[in-house]
Amino acid sequence: MANAIVVERLGGPEVLEWKPMDSRALASGEIRVRQFAAGINFIDVYFRNGTYKAAQLPFVPGKEGVGEIVEIGPDITDLGLGDRVAYNGADGAYAEEIVIAAALVARVPDGISNEVAAAIMLKGMTAEYLLRRTFAVGPGHTILIHAAAGGVGLIAGQWAKHLGATVIGTAGSAEKRALALEHGYDHVINYRDEDFPRRVAELTDGRKCDVVYDSVGQDTFPASLDCIRRLGLFVSFGQSSGTIKNFELALLNQKGSLFATRPSLMGYNATRAEFEASAAALFDVVGSGAVKVRVDQRYDLKDAAQAHRDLEARKTTGTSILTI
Repeated sequence: MANAIVVERLGGPEVLEWKPMDSRALASGEIRVRQFAAGINFIDVYFRNGTYKAAQLPFVPGKEGVGEIVEIGPDITDLGLGDRVAYNGADGAYAEEIVIAAALVARVPDGISNEVAAAIMLKGMTAEYLLRRTFAVGPGHTILIHAAAGGVGLIAGQWAKHLGATVIGTAGSAEKRALALEHGYDHVINYRDEDFPRRVAELTDGRKCDVVYDSVGQDTFPASLDCIRRLGLFVSFGQSSGTIKNFELALLNQKGSLFATRPSLMGYNATRAEFEASAAALFDVVGSGAVKVRVDQRYDLKDAAQAHRDLEARKTTGTSILTI
């Protein structure tokens, strides 16, 4: 029997309860992982409060983590007991142990710590598909990333700069602005003090951006569209301030025949080959030092409710993890 954070009803952080959970037998293709740490992400909030629909109630939240394989089910030949593995996409990371499909894990290279591995699998692989596949960022591109001082933002800013782009970000305080400037951004706009579309136009001499990556949602829409050049791309991949409502497609025409997409990590890594390629690219860029990962907040697993309060209040920077 292992302990876990359990959600029995949808609601605020108070619904995250610390409870013992019965262990179950492994099915074919599954492994049991004793966890070292789990990542904390806004998607966990969305499932907890009902923005995204969980498969069932009760459930254990959490989509990424790292640990050691302690049991291997039938039909697995490429993993062994004691292997250190990390994952994303599976449910149940807020737990002392997790049963997970072996197809969803990747061996962690020796040069990457448990804390970093727990912090990057969802956020880092999100940055990977956004920058390399949703829009292939490279030299000559100018891009805008909202929430520049967040977990995805700090990874994506460094990675985009490594790829040769001019990187503009937005942040909500002087401290967050300074943090983002230390992590790859050429310019960071404090959206509380400045009109960010006007500032983007100034910084780009009126050309605006090739692509805008927006995980904020309601608070930055439709202003994000005013930051995009003609025939550019709007990428909406989250809604930390609330969902975008009443998105009229005619706006894309009015703003310059723009393109728009609403991608997801699971959609881009639907196959084992896609997952492996994404993880390999992430481990390479982190292992090389081109992307440095900050773990700024650490919470004991049983304190997950406080972690969610801090995340929703935008009190956090960089990445946050639960230690186990």
